[in-house]
Amino acid sequence: MASEVTKIRSDIAWSTSDEINIRGRSLPDELLGELTLGDFSFLQLTSRIPSPEESRVYNAILVTLVEHGVTPSALAARLTYAGAPEAMQAAVAAGLCGLGSVFVGSTEGAARLLSEAIPLGSEPPADLDALARSVVEDWVDSGKSLPGFGHPIHKPIDPRTPRLFKIAEETGFAGPYVALVQLVAAHAERLTGKPLQVNATGAIGALACELGFEWKVVRGFGVMARAVGLVGHVLEESEQPIALKVWRRTEEEASRHARPGGEM
Repeated sequence: MASEVTKIRSDIAWSTSDEINIRGRSLPDELLGELTLGDFSFLQLTSRIPSPEESRVYNAILVTLVEHGVTPSALAARLTYAGAPEAMQAAVAAGLCGLGSVFVGSTEGAARLLSEAIPLGSEPPADLDALARSVVEDWVDSGKSLPGFGHPIHKPIDPRTPRLFKIAEETGFAGPYVALVQLVAAHAERLTGKPLQVNATGAIGALACELGFEWKVVRGFGVMARAVGLVGHVLEESEQPIALKVWRRTEEEASRHARPGGEM
């Protein structure tokens, strides 16, 4: 007997000669001119349009992640553009490849940490403080870094964090994950004796859980948002280039010790 062939299926979108339908809604008739890009991305991920409160929280997450200066990902994009100015998409892709556990991707780690402590859709335990203490103790025993806490530049407070938590409070999304992430920070500081405030990625991880997103999609928020920022960097590079200066200065300083009379 021939095995049954599984049909290929996608529920995201379909098109005909005169229709484009996305998540069950007509693109020209229901979405164009009605949804912001942020709300459209929410629809793409969840199959529904966000409520005004969800929209505010979700768009705040995306805006937080768009830009943070001449970061390694921005440099990668600019340097790639300097070598291949005919391919903006390659420059943006190069920058996006650097979104990992250190930059932006820690949002995923924070969301995973919190959703494993309180599984999505479950009732939070009555004693969140005890849960937070357990999370921190497990983290210390693992010897790994705690994602979403502390920041190399923003000390003692990441200025984005209180604003994100305020938006969560104003929209009714300051729930158990927001409470838990702050308790984890408090226990981590007490246990290590070091300032480990909740940074923006920790706050985003908590808000993503409050919105009901699985942790595995949360890094995608950074990919979507940072792509916007990188397009801006590439445009500026085309008008006000710095990449070749960075390259030449790095080459000069890095190889100076190898030259006769160079610094050691």
